[in-house]
Amino acid sequence: MRDRLVVLYRGNRPPATARIESLADTVYATEEELPYLLPGADVLLAWVTITPAIREAWPDDPQKAPRWVHASSAGVDSFLFPALVDEPRVVLTNARGVYEQPTAEYVLGLILALANDFPGTWEHQRRREWRPRPGDGITGRTVLVWGTGPIGRAIARLLRAVGMRVSGAGRKARADDPDFGTVHGATTLRSALTDADYVVLSAPLTQDTRGMVDAPVLAAMKPGARLINVGRGGLVDEEALVDHLAAGRLAGAALDVFAQEPLPAESPLWNMPGVMISPHTAGETTGEREALLEVFLDNLTRHIKGRPLRNVVDKRRGYVVDGTPPA
Repeated sequence: MRDRLVVLYRGNRPPATARIESLADTVYATEEELPYLLPGADVLLAWVTITPAIREAWPDDPQKAPRWVHASSAGVDSFLFPALVDEPRVVLTNARGVYEQPTAEYVLGLILALANDFPGTWEHQRRREWRPRPGDGITGRTVLVWGTGPIGRAIARLLRAVGMRVSGAGRKARADDPDFGTVHGATTLRSALTDADYVVLSAPLTQDTRGMVDAPVLAAMKPGARLINVGRGGLVDEEALVDHLAAGRLAGAALDVFAQEPLPAESPLWNMPGVMISPHTAGETTGEREALLEVFLDNLTRHIKGRPLRNVVDKRRGYVVDGTPPA
């Protein structure tokens, strides 16, 4: 008997649906339809992931919940609700392997844009003003990458390759990491923040990381430093960030993720000098949808054949533990 697969989508369905349908009995559900179609499914493919719909539609009877949930994203914070996390028969996988290099390239672009004030240059162009200004340069500048998972590692490798001095911040301190060199833990984080010209956030959103960049952390950052967030909006106390930017303690920020998305029009972040805002697109590329589908189809084939799935998320930690093979 073939598995019953529910595909949660918004707007456009995944590409090449015939390939999915050849492997499982497939139904497609919008967020509004999910409560009616999810109970009794064997597999859930979440093509849309930043949504409360999965939590709200999750069956009360554990026996009617899917055995496997696949998130077409790197972050899985929308899936970490008790009924899913606490049920041992439910396996959660993600799209690790798709977003690492595109996000690293995006971060490098943001650093170059901030260092050379590209937003200011574009504004002068719009006004037809000739305003030569020197840039900061990035060679030799210090970067702290907070989050040492696959995306953080890709960021570290690329920034090192262009001559920046990179260290990491994570759960466990170590001095001989192949990508970061030094990884700071809680005891040395304050000194690392004081030294960093750029702080890049690439950590997952978990109970331990929510709000980790709060007012004391922002106050500990080097005066004139810049903050880049390509992790999750919930990592940052946005009110405190606005205060520090307004006071001129930080030179700027590049924010791709926010506590509320879309970012409300009334947010002061939109118009703050030195702030770049993008709509959660750091890892997106023109081939993203096809790459996401290949990760899922590989795992669906493994699931059908009874082979171990790749990218299995540790539901207690909220991310794929290092050593788990990527898809």
